[in-house]
Amino acid sequence: MRGDSRLQIYTPGQVDRGLVPAGQLGPLREVLEWSRTFLVSSHPELGRSGPVCPYTQPSLRAGRFLLAVPAQSTPAALPGAVEALRTWYERLAAELPEDERELLTVLMMLPDLDHADPADLDLLQADAKDDFVAQGLMIGQFHPLCAEPGLWNEDFAPLRSPVPLLAVRRLLVFDLPFLVGADRHIDHYLRRFAPDIPARVRDQLVNRVVS
Repeated sequence: MRGDSRLQIYTPGQVDRGLVPAGQLGPLREVLEWSRTFLVSSHPELGRSGPVCPYTQPSLRAGRFLLAVPAQSTPAALPGAVEALRTWYERLAAELPEDERELLTVLMMLPDLDHADPADLDLLQADAKDDFVAQGLMIGQFHPLCAEPGLWNEDFAPLRSPVPLLAVRRLLVFDLPFLVGADRHIDHYLRRFAPDIPARVRDQLVNRVVS
């Protein structure tokens, strides 16, 4: 286990062996099973070939997939937990070789949030996204009723998870579609990737600018 007074971080192996506080074990196991099944599998409504999340299986296989739980989940404590999540992600990434850092993924469980209303989680993610993107990180929200549509099929909701959670990983060049809703996010993206943008991603950016 790693973490601090605001956040505890576990490996899948620790969750599998029950080496976590009893009150956290259920949600952690539920999310880990969902990650190992739904996220790594294809889906007929996805709108493209391949797994729902192409990053999960490589992260799991490399041992760079981690699960986190905030020490406190009251509304007043959650911004501090999100900040701890970013701090710990950067600290853990700094310990890895450069070519392995993009495999590091941390999912923070928020089981005490309302499972029937994602509004609080959506707001928490939106408030954090500016700082995360500016630091070269992606932060996404998942929820049992998350209505965020898929990139390839607007009728498919890929961000539905059994427990409310936030997921953090490194910002990648192919993340442009997740950033086009805000000019400041595109600016951070271009500062980081402009010299090496692949042709198909440049086409996406051109379509965004001219539309």
